[in-house]
Amino acid sequence: MGFYFFQEMAIEELYDLFLKYPDICTDTRKITQNCIYFALKGNNFDGNNFAEIALQNGAALSVVDKNTVVKNNRYLLVDDVLSTLQKLANYHRKKLGIPIIGITGTNGKTTTKELTTAILSGKYNVSATAGNLNNHIGVPLTLLKMNSETEIGIVEMGANHPGEIHDLCNICDPDFGIITNVGKAHLEGFGSFEGVVKTKSELYRFIEKKKGTIFINSENEILKSVLPDKIEIKSYGVSPNAGLKGEIVNQTPFLNIKAWFPKEILYLNSNLIGTYNFENIMAAACIGVFFNVDPLLIQKTIKNYRPENNRSQLIKTKNNIIIMDAYNANPTSMQASVTNFLSMEGESKCLILGDMLELGKDSLNEHQLIVDLTRQIGTDKVFLVGKNFNNTIYPDNFQVFTDSPSLTEYLRSHPVKGYLILIKGSRGIQLEKVLENL
Repeated sequence: MGFYFFQEMAIEELYDLFLKYPDICTDTRKITQNCIYFALKGNNFDGNNFAEIALQNGAALSVVDKNTVVKNNRYLLVDDVLSTLQKLANYHRKKLGIPIIGITGTNGKTTTKELTTAILSGKYNVSATAGNLNNHIGVPLTLLKMNSETEIGIVEMGANHPGEIHDLCNICDPDFGIITNVGKAHLEGFGSFEGVVKTKSELYRFIEKKKGTIFINSENEILKSVLPDKIEIKSYGVSPNAGLKGEIVNQTPFLNIKAWFPKEILYLNSNLIGTYNFENIMAAACIGVFFNVDPLLIQKTIKNYRPENNRSQLIKTKNNIIIMDAYNANPTSMQASVTNFLSMEGESKCLILGDMLELGKDSLNEHQLIVDLTRQIGTDKVFLVGKNFNNTIYPDNFQVFTDSPSLTEYLRSHPVKGYLILIKGSRGIQLEKVLENL
């Protein structure tokens, strides 16, 4: 029986095979012809057990770390499949030698990534993270999608435990970096807000060693406090001292910004809802300026960008106008969304708020703060969804449901019509299911 065995120093040999078979697959349900299948493991599955199926479905090779599944030389036996995937991605990144922009942050990193990608794509061949594939598997897959035609790479990095940004930086080796902001998210994994700040700022430490460039909001005192002393900084914000200064001129229903570019003042009219998107737009514009994209092209790109995947989407049904922002939620983003929504024009307003997940011991207190905020500002209808909101002390006029199906059933028999509605919650609550009844 013959098979290949790749030890740590033999990544070059695997790379030669990757150049021949550049498509990477990790799911046998999505096998492409002549791809390389990496048999990753999860909590409830072992990809090694599907290596043969991958080959039958068209994969050229299967990378495995379980010697009992190896049958011939189309199986590549390695010490650890995930580690090999990451090393291959890092090796590929270094071979390409292109500039890589690393993006992380508690909120806004995906929107900033998409806006930046759109802006830079007006001048360069850009390859960026698809969706939110921003973890220890998604980052290497993102890198391996890049090729010899890629001129700039953009890598989104997420984290819910200390040290993760450091590890992801070691894989993607960014030259430029931006932390959109830091807030209360994944507190169960980070342990505290201080843990969030420390982990996110690992990107700054890495960029410092590379003598790269950081993009930063000039008003974010927390991020400024953890900036390295000797590093190139490009700033954006409302401050007169910001490298790219901007101010909000309108936010109903969409956000419009006046921006002072180096040689001209332009109005950036967007299809994004919420003042919290000011930072995302300005960050992307600042990066565009740094990479010498024509400001008029930046303006046009922002105007044409439309959010997807339940992120700040404006949806008009026959009965209501809905702001759909239910892709993710944490205390920081929830407070910003609720506050912004209640400041918007509209005679009748309705809030549908779902639980914020992964907050650990802080969960009850953070959910209560949102309830208290909503009660203070006031709105016509409030629907709370999830066991965490169920445990709060809420006013009698608030209606609470255990899950999305329960609210859906209620809405069928109690139609809501003529309202401006904000839907906000963690992805796990699946609030998108209530849309068809609004």
